[in-house]
Parts: sequence; C-alpha cells; structure tokens
Amino acid sequence: MRSIEDFKVASFEKKCDLVIADSSYIMSRKLADTKIYLYHTGEFFIEVYYSSKYKKVLMINAFDDMAGMEPYADNVSLEELAL
Repeated sequence: MRSIEDFKVASFEKKCDLVIADSSYIMSRKLADTKIYLYHTGEFFIEVYYSSKYKKVLMINAFDDMAGMEPYADNVSLEELAL
C-alpha cells in the first residue's frame, strides 16, 4: 500500500499492519482522555487515537497536508523528513 487513498479504504487490521511495519513514529500528544500517536510512512502521516480508559485504538486517521500537522507544529521538527 503506497498511497493515502489506498490506506484510507483499507481495513482497520491492514491500517494497523502498515503502522507497525512501514511507518516511523514521530511523537504523541494528548487530547482529553485520548493519546494520539503520530507516524510517517514516507508519503503521508498517520494518527492513531488510543484510549487508555478503554485500552483500545479508537480511530486511525491519515493526512498528507500541512493543515493536519498544525496540532503538532510547536512540538515537532520535520527537517529529517525532507518534505
């Protein structure tokens, strides 16, 4: 799976597989009771929303624009990604 479009229509299990096998962890942030983990595939970014209260992944979101990076802008450097 190489494109963000393929990722968005993939099953939840396939999305999890891609996050584990083919992406690089960048950072995490907190939103209420949810921890959001940010990953990069080389082509696009992936957010994994995890609830510590329910002990499960609530959602997986993918984006490839700078608007999606706004919540992370103060805490992460993208220099190494050569964007």
